[in-house]
Amino acid sequence: MSHIALITLVVREYDEAIAFYTDALGFELVEDTDRGDGSRWVVVRPRGTGTASLLLARAKNDAERASVGAQTGGRVGFFLHTEDFATDHARMTAAGVRFLEEPRHEVYGSVAVFQDLYGNRWDLLQPA
Repeated sequence: MSHIALITLVVREYDEAIAFYTDALGFELVEDTDRGDGSRWVVVRPRGTGTASLLLARAKNDAERASVGAQTGGRVGFFLHTEDFATDHARMTAAGVRFLEEPRHEVYGSVAVFQDLYGNRWDLLQPA
């Protein structure tokens, strides 16, 4: 096994999730395939990378709907690395991304916690 290819992120609706991840975070839409049963296979990932991607899976029952935005129990569960923290932070802020704190400069790098449109917590991180 060489790498993790996909991580499922349960979302309310496909199109609003695609818009957030592509417009606000700048990800690319890798695939959006109708599966013929009312569901879609939707994959997004950070632009220009071949690393792990997110499979955006629409919640289909009450248990899944209850997990939207709380998939990691309120902890930071996703870590988005950047090579230019200041530029990406400014671009994301202008796009309406909600940061929960001011940027911090730690020994391990520059970091700020933000929420996706559902409330999942992410770190924007430029490693030192």
